[in-house]
Amino acid sequence: MMAREQHSVLDPGALDDGGGQPLPRATAGRSARLYAGLRRRKRWLLPLLVVVLLAQMAAVMITTAVQQTPTIDEPVYVATATVYLREHSLDYNPEHPPLGKLVIAAGIALADPHFDADYQGDQGELGRHLLYESGNDPWRLMFWARLPVIVLTLLFGLVVFAFARELVGAARGLVALALYAFSPDVIAHGSLATLDVPEAGFLLTSVWLLWRARRRPRLYVPLAGVALGAAVATKMSALPAVPVLMLLAVVSVWSARRPADRVSRRRALALGVVGAAVVALVTVAVVWASYLVVDPRLRFTSTEPVPAVHGVRGHVVDLLPFPRAFLDGMRIQFAMEDYPWQGFLFGHLYTGSHWYYLPAAFLVKTPLGMLALWAAGAVAVVAVRRLRPAAPYLLVPTGVLLATAMDGSRDFGTRYAIFVPMFLAVAAACVPALRWRWAAPATGVLVAFVAVSSLLTFPFYLPYSNEAFGGPSKTYLRLHDSNVDWGQDLGRLADRLRERYAGERIWLVYKGSGVPSYYGIESSDPRKVGVREVHGLLVVSDTSIDKARGKLAELIDSSRPIDQVGHSITIYRR
Repeated sequence: MMAREQHSVLDPGALDDGGGQPLPRATAGRSARLYAGLRRRKRWLLPLLVVVLLAQMAAVMITTAVQQTPTIDEPVYVATATVYLREHSLDYNPEHPPLGKLVIAAGIALADPHFDADYQGDQGELGRHLLYESGNDPWRLMFWARLPVIVLTLLFGLVVFAFARELVGAARGLVALALYAFSPDVIAHGSLATLDVPEAGFLLTSVWLLWRARRRPRLYVPLAGVALGAAVATKMSALPAVPVLMLLAVVSVWSARRPADRVSRRRALALGVVGAAVVALVTVAVVWASYLVVDPRLRFTSTEPVPAVHGVRGHVVDLLPFPRAFLDGMRIQFAMEDYPWQGFLFGHLYTGSHWYYLPAAFLVKTPLGMLALWAAGAVAVVAVRRLRPAAPYLLVPTGVLLATAMDGSRDFGTRYAIFVPMFLAVAAACVPALRWRWAAPATGVLVAFVAVSSLLTFPFYLPYSNEAFGGPSKTYLRLHDSNVDWGQDLGRLADRLRERYAGERIWLVYKGSGVPSYYGIESSDPRKVGVREVHGLLVVSDTSIDKARGKLAELIDSSRPIDQVGHSITIYRR
């Protein structure tokens, strides 16, 4: 009834003079033209806003990609992708499946780097050799390697918008897209030749397709399997999503059939089980295909030691229907999980992991307006009756994957749960659907707050932290590694030293995969000499500051901080 009333008000044929009498023909004609103009304006305004949001996201990601030197993981992925192209070998980087690196390889193919097929070394050494010792321009090569991930990140933005639009309409879908497009975490990691954003985006795409399968299961259930397979073929950490999405496939098929009697319910349940099986089979097929594309003969000799895995985990690995390279990669991942890694949280350095690390890190690294909209969006999806069917699709995969990530042993960064900003951006678009007078205007204000906070950190998105925690310049006091300092600012450091400190003695403790001498930084390691011999400039990556002990801690304590580069490297005077 409400929809009909709204339509009657907007319908020019139903306009009257307020007293129940039809308007004169001329006035009605003007009203009709006005209404038609409003409709035409609405048709082009919405696509324009989508383009504007994605265009600004593309601009900041490309700028970030151009300015940053290789982060710690990128040379390995770039070198492995080059091996895929030139040697069709699966031997390098088996701990991650091939698909994400094949995406990176699309850009490397355009860059056409020099490659020494006879070079012998592990994957890290191979990456440094390719970038710095083979006659390639690392700036150019890294840009082309990052570009396909940037394009994929933008396409996932369209998925976020489409998902939210189907739930709450196109206008509110812009809320989801804005939160996605201004997310510092998504921008930071979507600008890198890494695997976290591709995996998360494929997972979101699979869930969206399963939501659409509630109407057309025959089309969308297999497509959801393709997207889920792409996620698993990108990172093995997507595996816990497989049983969750299989259950969602059952729910989608059941909803599409809408059984009314007992026999129909049994048939719908049987069809749902078939749908779940289709999702699983297609997922497995996509993983196999990603390996076969690299090497149709599936030859594999790992360049890294493959540990033996015993107990339940060992039996699980043996039962999985994947290529041997995938299974050996899982064994390497399990060995990494058993390693006693160091974490850093709120000024405390520790060995092992804290279960609450990721929620705490998100509290620091997420814009305050976004945190509020995430919480309200989760409430809206559960509280609003017409949105309640979407709750299992948005909240259950997010919760399961987050719980799995929280159980991991590597407290290195929010990138391990980069799916959270994606899924909860869709949920946040549902906030205006709440029957609260202030819900819609408050949503607009919070989105604007997010946009301002995000733009103010440009172009330093990797070390972002929100205003409550002092902004990006203070992030290293609370977090480390890929949350703030991943080796991305070596080029900026070289520029700063040339501009302000030319001719001074440099003592450098750099955490990253870049080669300082390539960028013109001639330095010495202060940890290899006595403390009294270190005079001049002491330059330290902020992660190394967080983990400093012994001689390095003594050097830092007896030095005066004078400058900061990219919010990830601190320069001291001695």
